[in-house]
Amino acid sequence: MNYSEEQLRVIIDTIPTLAWSARSDGSVDFFNQRWLDYTGLSAEQALGWGWKVAIHPDDLPRMLETFQKAVNSGKPLEVEGRFRRGDGEFRWFLFRSDPLLDESGRVAKWYGTNTDLEERKRAEEALRWNEQRLRLIVNSIPGMVCTLSAAGEVELLNRQVLEYFGKTTEELKNWAASDAVHPEDLPRVIDAWRRAIETGQPYDLELRQRRADGVYRWFQARALPARDNEGRLTGWYMLLTDIDDRKRAEETLRANEQSLRQIVDSIPGFVSTANAAGEIELVNRQVLEYFGKTAEEMKNWASSDAIHPDDRTRMIDAYRRAMETGQPLDLENRSRRADGVYRWIHVRFRPQRDAEGRIVRWYNLATDIDERKRAEDELGKAFEKIAKSEAELRTIIDAIPQLIVALGADGNLLSANQAVLEYTGLTKDDIGTERFGEVFHPEDTQRLRGERDAAISRGVPFEYERRVRHRDGQYRWLLVQYNPLRDEKGKVIRWYATGTDIDDRKRAEERTRQENVALREQIDQVLMFEEIVGSSLTLKTVLSSIVKVAPTDSTVIITGETGTGKEMIARAIHKGSRRAGQPFITVDCASIPPSLIASELFGHEKGAFTGALQRRQGRFELAHSGTIFLDEIGELPAETQIALLRVLQERQFERVGGTRVISTDVRIIAATNRNLAAAIASGTFRPDLFYRLNVFPIAVPPLRERKEDIPMLVEYFVKRYADKARKQVSKIDKNTLKLCQSYDWPGNIRELQNIVERSVILSTGDTFWIDEAWLSIQDAPRPKSSGPLTKNLQSYEKELIEAALAESSGKVAGPNGAAAKLGIPRSTLDLKIKQLNIKKPTIR
Repeated sequence: MNYSEEQLRVIIDTIPTLAWSARSDGSVDFFNQRWLDYTGLSAEQALGWGWKVAIHPDDLPRMLETFQKAVNSGKPLEVEGRFRRGDGEFRWFLFRSDPLLDESGRVAKWYGTNTDLEERKRAEEALRWNEQRLRLIVNSIPGMVCTLSAAGEVELLNRQVLEYFGKTTEELKNWAASDAVHPEDLPRVIDAWRRAIETGQPYDLELRQRRADGVYRWFQARALPARDNEGRLTGWYMLLTDIDDRKRAEETLRANEQSLRQIVDSIPGFVSTANAAGEIELVNRQVLEYFGKTAEEMKNWASSDAIHPDDRTRMIDAYRRAMETGQPLDLENRSRRADGVYRWIHVRFRPQRDAEGRIVRWYNLATDIDERKRAEDELGKAFEKIAKSEAELRTIIDAIPQLIVALGADGNLLSANQAVLEYTGLTKDDIGTERFGEVFHPEDTQRLRGERDAAISRGVPFEYERRVRHRDGQYRWLLVQYNPLRDEKGKVIRWYATGTDIDDRKRAEERTRQENVALREQIDQVLMFEEIVGSSLTLKTVLSSIVKVAPTDSTVIITGETGTGKEMIARAIHKGSRRAGQPFITVDCASIPPSLIASELFGHEKGAFTGALQRRQGRFELAHSGTIFLDEIGELPAETQIALLRVLQERQFERVGGTRVISTDVRIIAATNRNLAAAIASGTFRPDLFYRLNVFPIAVPPLRERKEDIPMLVEYFVKRYADKARKQVSKIDKNTLKLCQSYDWPGNIRELQNIVERSVILSTGDTFWIDEAWLSIQDAPRPKSSGPLTKNLQSYEKELIEAALAESSGKVAGPNGAAAKLGIPRSTLDLKIKQLNIKKPTIR
């Protein structure tokens, strides 16, 4: 049945899976609605390479490398990673993608899906958890696994194999020539394995194998061949277990999709559609291959052997109720594979409704969960083993040299390991009594009681810092971290808390804080209000503005050319305010990379991005109760401007990667040497942010407009640097003063200061002078205006954008797109293209 592009899009958006497509270079150009709903991202945020924000920072480099290899080779992609849901939770997903080739065999498109593996991962993690307590659950299951190539050569060995034999993987690849197999069994093993390789028949043999300590033990070796769709042997999976243990062979790998004629067929899942009455209309290729039936046969699934007889009645009844009520259907049943094997399948039906709410079609996604079911069965067995191993677990915990306590699901103390007793000086009899509660500092107990109870009720990991009395009677700071233990249903059955002594770190932090206080006091002594030198009318106007605005909490924006002393003006305002005793924090917005400016201003949580190894306070938190000076405010990226606007409006912000709203009491002083009006006109600076900042503007005049102050400034700087260099300078050459007053000083006070310092260093007598050549080199002519500023800016911007679009072949997004080349967000570039009327034919 043929479907239009719109119908296919509806199918893709309605199918209960996350689907996407990408260009040949790997940049994503489409996400279905379920993908967007799941991540909480808009299409504009996610398209191109924006989807990377939804990938766990620890997985992103590995996934990008795998993705790039697939793009370069044109081969199918399959990789697992953690994927962020809209509520911020990361879940494990399988990312699969296949290429669509054009007539010349080159990749024209990529189609992919994201499949939730969280339940399977949790089951795997549960298996590994028992082994962690009992050296990981999965490794505690008696069995040794290895994989081999089609020729029978060893490829992969699990840890039990390596530990059992006490050998490396390379050594065991030559097992036939080593002592791994008992000498009496070796000829029989080699012969049987050779026959299995030649015939492709399963391998099953009992043999003795040599343990690392030299003891031979009887093992059963079972190996099953893996084949592709054409029946060709592709490899072997072998399980080595004790005689009373068995392990099922690995399931055959799913066949790669060979036809991409339709988008639905490229989705790696069992997809079908039905009409409003529930009659099957379309099944994709994977369904036909899995069941080994035709599309017509699948339409009569209810009367065929596709469903296990024990599940068929339940499935039909549930299906009929869903059709009658219009409610979604979620059901697990056993379905018969083409080879006659029944496997567990998770079936999900979702209705599509028209504008009036009437059901017009049903979409079904069936997922093979047989592996998960088997894992759940193994997990159940593992929990039974845990129940029988409480004493052994207790011994292991006591041997761990870290403070560990076990608590019930309600947070009440159950036990503590030996390290806790040795640290506090308590005995086992004190556990659970009032004496145990006395080791905690009473102030911390009162402060943390509500926080701890709330965290316990939420059932998620948490941590806090508190003081605990050491056995020597001194209170020391500990970092206490709580983690829940859950049963197979996800219910918290126990809590484990660990304590790490961080008292030395806390003391070091306090010393650093005190040093910072002393440093601020030194800065206060050096940079006083009186250091603003000059008596010109324009400078007096600035000083008058400082005196008036300093006692208030009003936001101030300081404008002026580079080197005019804008930061000194900001410090003078701070020192004249009620916040003078609080921090004055400076941020140079132009020197911080755009990707880090938000973290620098607002801080970040641990794990917020790659390299965020611990929580860090931002400049706004450090400036609490004081003043923050945002220098070069005109260089802020658009997204950071939005966050700053929120701080100005609501006095609140959130750390990067965090959800907690932090209130701030801070005075904001901004400065810039840019023409913000022109930046607003060009779309690079938000007008609403400008109006919030422009409460009390102060314009600092350039040095060429206050030349009467130059003699005083020269005298001031000469004295400062002469004292610093321990030189005696008693006179200033008159020609030098005339030279300084006739020079334009494009670098303003900073340029004057640097030239005076250079001259003092080079001077040999008691007279200060400046070499005229130093000024003529820098006295370059200033370009003259050729028209209105806004018109010139727009014309220049248009030329730059058209050149970038031509260089990137019309691509806007992506690492090689025009937005990346211009260093601006894609949304800003799209707006510029519209505003400057850049015609479509220009973008090729």
